[in-house]
Amino acid sequence: MTDVATSEEPVQADKTPRAQLRVGRLVKAHGLKGALKLELFTDDPDGRFVPGATFTLQVPEASPWHGKPLTVREFRWMNSHPVAFFEGVEDRDVAESLVKAILWIDEDDDAAVAEDDAWYDHQLVGLDVVRDGLVAGRVIRVDHFPAQDLLIVRTPGGADGEAEVLVPFVKAIVPVVDIAGGRVIVTPPPGLFEELPDDAEPEPTEDDSAKD
Repeated sequence: MTDVATSEEPVQADKTPRAQLRVGRLVKAHGLKGALKLELFTDDPDGRFVPGATFTLQVPEASPWHGKPLTVREFRWMNSHPVAFFEGVEDRDVAESLVKAILWIDEDDDAAVAEDDAWYDHQLVGLDVVRDGLVAGRVIRVDHFPAQDLLIVRTPGGADGEAEVLVPFVKAIVPVVDIAGGRVIVTPPPGLFEELPDDAEPEPTEDDSAKD
């Protein structure tokens, strides 16, 4: 997913506001002058990471960067990898302190480019989750992690009551997001929504062999 927006309710401890878009993650210090390699969550990195662009940082509360903004000084491509320099990050040691930070930027209400695969969390929460033509549950929240986003789906009560299923929010598993229709269509791998049956045949015992 690209430029993923948050919901009304924060899903991280540092309470990222709803009207922000997640556009990147700092993955590795590069060189000795404070540069950082980026993992991109946007289809328009050259437009998002222009000099002067300022980001809100998602970092642990114990980080010295908690609550501080980060402003782009320079953005470039090095061997096909996106690399950025930021104000106040002058050497490798400072860059290392920012590794794993997630970058959020205020949403531009007048943005000219609307990306097809970007949704607000509040648009997704409450949607029916449809599997093989049947409603399998309902989205109750969206959790954002560095590796991927997860749809948290509450399934109907059974013998064990209601349950929550963590569905990776990727195209292969969630191929259709139909906001107008109030649903997402899922094609989960076996075992995601239910326990796999034990198809293994029991080993014959000596008594069973004797009966034959």
